[in-house]
Amino acid sequence: MSYIDTRVTDLICCMTLDEKLAQIGCVWSTSLIENGVLSRPRAQEKLAHGIGHITRIGGATVLGPAESAAFANAIQRFLVEETRLGIPAIIHEESCAGYTAREATCFPQAIALASTWEPELIEAMTDVIRMQMRAVGAHQSLAPVLDVARDPRWGRTEETFGEDPYLISQMGIAYVRGLQGDDLRRGIAATGKHFAGYGASEGGMNWAPAHIPRRELREVFVAPFAAVIKEARLASIMNAYNEIDGIPAGASRELLTDLLRGELGFEGAVVSDYFTVNTLFEYHRIGADEGDAACAALEAGLDVELPALRCYGEPLRQALAAGRIDIALVDRAVGRILKMKFELGIFEQPYVDAAAAPAVFDTREQRALAHRIARQSIVLLKNDGPLLPLAKSLKSLAVIGPAADRVRLLQGDYHYPAHLEVMFGEIKEGDLSPRPAGAVNLGEHFVPMVTVLEGIRRAVSPATTIRVAPGCDILGDSREGFAAAVEAVRQAEVAIVVAGEKSGLVNGCTSGESRDRADLGLPGVQQALVEAVVAVGTPVVMVLINGRPLALPWIAAHVPAIVEAWLPGEEGGTAVADVLFGDCNPGGKLPISVPRSVGQLPVYYNHKPSGGRSHWSGSYVDSSTAPLFPFGHGLSYTRFAYADLSIAPLRARAADTVRVQMAVINAGERAGDEVVQLYVHDVLASVTRPVKELKGFKRLFLQPGESKTVTFELAVSQLSFYDRNMHFVVEPGVIEVMIGSSSEDIHLTGLFEILGDVTVVRGPQQFSTKVSIR
Repeated sequence: MSYIDTRVTDLICCMTLDEKLAQIGCVWSTSLIENGVLSRPRAQEKLAHGIGHITRIGGATVLGPAESAAFANAIQRFLVEETRLGIPAIIHEESCAGYTAREATCFPQAIALASTWEPELIEAMTDVIRMQMRAVGAHQSLAPVLDVARDPRWGRTEETFGEDPYLISQMGIAYVRGLQGDDLRRGIAATGKHFAGYGASEGGMNWAPAHIPRRELREVFVAPFAAVIKEARLASIMNAYNEIDGIPAGASRELLTDLLRGELGFEGAVVSDYFTVNTLFEYHRIGADEGDAACAALEAGLDVELPALRCYGEPLRQALAAGRIDIALVDRAVGRILKMKFELGIFEQPYVDAAAAPAVFDTREQRALAHRIARQSIVLLKNDGPLLPLAKSLKSLAVIGPAADRVRLLQGDYHYPAHLEVMFGEIKEGDLSPRPAGAVNLGEHFVPMVTVLEGIRRAVSPATTIRVAPGCDILGDSREGFAAAVEAVRQAEVAIVVAGEKSGLVNGCTSGESRDRADLGLPGVQQALVEAVVAVGTPVVMVLINGRPLALPWIAAHVPAIVEAWLPGEEGGTAVADVLFGDCNPGGKLPISVPRSVGQLPVYYNHKPSGGRSHWSGSYVDSSTAPLFPFGHGLSYTRFAYADLSIAPLRARAADTVRVQMAVINAGERAGDEVVQLYVHDVLASVTRPVKELKGFKRLFLQPGESKTVTFELAVSQLSFYDRNMHFVVEPGVIEVMIGSSSEDIHLTGLFEILGDVTVVRGPQQFSTKVSIR
């Protein structure tokens, strides 16, 4: 037994039932605060027996870093000095795209992070998050989202890394490594979510059932979790809200114990998504009351109830007294929470230096990183002419659209502004007039942010005349602003239309948690505005600020240049301007397919041989079955050529590694980035296999005329799958290799053969393909 295990066992032996239940519970930070500091009467009421978790000091208050750290210290001091056992709490926060707190650096949203195809940048970002969270006394982040998103109607698509298990796993591994660091005593415990199948909901609706067969569940939706658990030592898991085959994930022993712990070997703590336990009786209706819900969740393997102790409190106590559940299950959960506290070093150092905390918040270096990630995330979808890049010396320019000059629209649903809106209501930009007590003024609580209009103004010549007209709002039917927008375009050499969505969690938002959509066009009358602008005849550049892929076939057909900027964060406007005016050559690639219409969904590149088409005609009667823009797509201001593919050995066995090598050349006149993508296809198997699967990628920077050799080392075991008997195997047969700039733009193809018998894969699995450059 390890030292930590011994200490955990000793503590559990000393604990009363009240103290045990407190450790598998949680308290909202807001229920402990009064006038910005800890309320002793509230602490005495809610923390008398200790507590497992404290919910979100940074994300649920308006405290700055120093005040937030001081509040955390006060909570820990009360727990250490004024409770019987002196056990500190885990303070958890959110950090999907930056620490969700006042003054924290606001990075691009997760879907944009994935568009960089550059895991190293994500690790650098989460290293910043780690420093900021540790500085204020936080210990666990409820991130990253590892859901596979196949239906962009789902509002939380923006929080994901896209549609592909391999890309998600690589971004997730990098995210966790940066956040947790080499030693959890100096790191932040990452939480992979949502386990499992949350991103495949019925109708794209939040919390709706997911209809996923067990083979597909493991090979697609669980695969990123498996990779991050094995290769990044993921500390925590959060359950999904959805059900699979009649069993909600929060009450599924099959998911949370048999699969997660038994098959994947996960050893950390499983935390409930907020209110999961009470949803078992209130929403899913599989229990009569809180006691039934508590028993079902605890038996399934849910270790702690977030965001506040309810079902795991008095209802669980009564269930224990009635003999409905074994105390050993409580002890098991308590042990996992205590073990995490020891691993995080909270017992040895529960306090932080509050005065020093602000020094690591939104520094010049951190803003530079946010700027770089935003630049790298931008995807050039279309560039006829080419129209882009624009000359900075343009005499006149029209900037049109509701997203051109609003910093709020640069943020995702798990950025700090969206969470302030949950507490204080809609944020009025530019309104600094006196407001009711407790209301929030934008300028007081957000880090400085650069709008697209501001970025453009900084980029162009002082002699350039810029005419601005929003034209319309994100939502609503008013077209009163159309005339001014059209007139501005008539007087311009080029029109830049900035349109899209508003992300958040409240009414009035069009993307984000519970902001699911039945239509994937531009909300409101924005499409009509674009049509009016295009009709003028002035060249048009479209900049999309959005959280999900939008189905815009008319725009794709009629607008010559389209830039996908996603939700780019605090330096988003600077990054967009860099791309528009050529200071940055765009190199981002789509992490998710862009559909032509909602009726086409789901559309994803790695479908089965019978998928992706209508037999026998191929297309729909009224539309192509191909995506509007495919997975992996992204243009550049230069051209890249591929040559000299070599594969060795051409015959391999299950234990071997196959080396796939090629040359990539910048054949254009500008320096730029290319993302080399390795796809494979199992030509003949005992069960159907995808038409292609991403198994490696690398983003390269090349000067004009420069060539680099890229080598992928693909372990044959990475081609394993579940056979008819649900054994995880490598089968002999021919494997097709495809090298491309996207899932559809394939430049080189080759073959190798797997020899030998069917091999059951046991022991540690390799998930990541090694890549080298020379």
